Amino acid sequence: MAEKVVVKAEKREGRGKNDSRRLRAAGKIPISIYGAGAEAVAAVVELKDLAAILRSDSGQNTIFTIDMVGEGTGDVIFHDRQIDALRGRLVHADLRRLAKGEKIEVTVAIHLVGEAIGLKEEGAVLNQQLREIKVLCEPSQIPEFLEVDVTDLNVGESIHVSDMKIGEGVEVHELPESVVVSIVVVKEEELEPQLETPAEPEVIGKDEKDDEGGEG
Repeated sequence: MAEKVVVKAEKREGRGKNDSRRLRAAGKIPISIYGAGAEAVAAVVELKDLAAILRSDSGQNTIFTIDMVGEGTGDVIFHDRQIDALRGRLVHADLRRLAKGEKIEVTVAIHLVGEAIGLKEEGAVLNQQLREIKVLCEPSQIPEFLEVDVTDLNVGESIHVSDMKIGEGVEVHELPESVVVSIVVVKEEELEPQLETPAEPEVIGKDEKDDEGGEG
């Protein structure tokens, strides 16, 4: 998000499921704010404010300001969030305060760019095994996403985490040998051979009985 977002908050007085339902009915949700050496605070914010942040390009990695009534302002970032599985709606969020110079671990999306040369081969398919990656950096250096150029990728080749170009000040928290993307050839499944109509299975003793009956 281009502009710094400010979210108004107030301390949460009530507790329990009934209070949470009351808040949600009013278009608000409970949040917890902690970190930076200060005490954890239970607060309440407008649901629409946090939902707008999560829908932005930077999503859960957005740094924004919480303006707490009677407490002042402070920069935070999403640490965790709970979504109602049935309604797909945010019902609670944990926000982490940001201290100057502190590095934090976040998950960043991986975007593929370019047209892989290997895809020209018949049956070649590009397989992206890793769609996001954990990095450690200062909040101001959090990349919106990381690009991986697949232009020179050929059939049977892979790009690993160790091959990625990462900006200065950003430390990758992923195994270097992890495969990000590869190109494989998918062959049509071999059709099962059509079996000839099987001969009628021989029934042991059938001929003997028939013969015996014929002789009688």
